[in-house]
Amino acid sequence: MSAIAENRRARFDYHVEERHEAGIVLQGWEVKGVRAGQVQLTDGYVVIRHGELFLIGLRVNPLRTASTHVHPEPDRTRKLLMHKDEIRRLVGKVEQKGFTLVPLNLHYKGGHIKVEIALAKGKALHDKRETEKKRDWEKERGRLMRHKISSKS
Repeated sequence: MSAIAENRRARFDYHVEERHEAGIVLQGWEVKGVRAGQVQLTDGYVVIRHGELFLIGLRVNPLRTASTHVHPEPDRTRKLLMHKDEIRRLVGKVEQKGFTLVPLNLHYKGGHIKVEIALAKGKALHDKRETEKKRDWEKERGRLMRHKISSKS
């Protein structure tokens, strides 16, 4: 599994409970754009309509060499593909327990482009601050360790 695009913001804004993999319906020019790395996932989110999952906010920038007869729409809503029983289970959790569905990353699997979505709960402001403190401490600890090692030499 090689990552194409990652939604780092999702891990900061949400507590990730469960991860699921879904296929994604793309047009030809979108596949070319994704393979060229012209994709952005940061503002993406998943909605449920009529028992189906749709990814909104995935931006695929069209290549200049894309077909001339297709008018690319970079921010269109894209359908996600999962088994019906999996979707029903996710719908139940989203409706009952206040979960939300967020895309975590876009990756290749067996030549196909897949999206990893997470069942997540939003973090409160104090949780985000705690996450920032931990991240800053890890950076500082790494700096101190490097400084300690280089001063011994």
